[in-house]
Amino acid sequence: MLNIARLFGKSPFAPLQSHMKKVALCVERLSDIFKALSKMDMERIEKLVADLSRMEHEADLTKNDIRNHLPKSIFLPMDRAHFLEILSVQDSIADKAEEVGILLTLRPIESFRSFTDDLIDFFKKSELVFLDAKQIIEEIDELLESSFGGIEAEKVKAMVEQTANKEHEADKMRRELMKQLFTYGETLTTPAFFLWMRLIEEVGEISHLSERLANRIRMILELK
Repeated sequence: MLNIARLFGKSPFAPLQSHMKKVALCVERLSDIFKALSKMDMERIEKLVADLSRMEHEADLTKNDIRNHLPKSIFLPMDRAHFLEILSVQDSIADKAEEVGILLTLRPIESFRSFTDDLIDFFKKSELVFLDAKQIIEEIDELLESSFGGIEAEKVKAMVEQTANKEHEADKMRRELMKQLFTYGETLTTPAFFLWMRLIEEVGEISHLSERLANRIRMILELK
């Protein structure tokens, strides 16, 4: 697993960034799954979901390794509880990516084509929110160098606002999808209706958690 001492020697935030790379792989694999969904290639979806589950497990192991070996004596430029909360939110994104993938394998997908296309667009919007949050985590080293102030802090605050705006757009898409589901839901079987509802909710959680992650970084800036 991770050599925590070596990572902290590079940067107090290197473990978070290392874990985020594994989370990003999970979201990237979920993107591949949605591409397969657009073609209704269920065989490929099954294989990709198995791959995603492996990636999520690796992210989980990394999270546990960081938690279990976080040195008590090392200096952290943020509260230790905030550090661990950020780690937890990141890991929750990987969990949600896996959950969405698994939902797509539970039963044959019953759909009306336009609804499936809208769900795929919804995921793409949620993925953009995640990518913004990922970029913020990648900027943390620059924040440390600027003592969490100055131009770099203002840049990150602007990035957080951008993330929030995209999450708001994603949430509007979620509400519209739910309206569609309840309008046309009678054409679906009951199991299919609840499957689509869960898919909408879980995809929405990816964008929600990503905004939450970005806001945690902003909160740290406000405390400095």
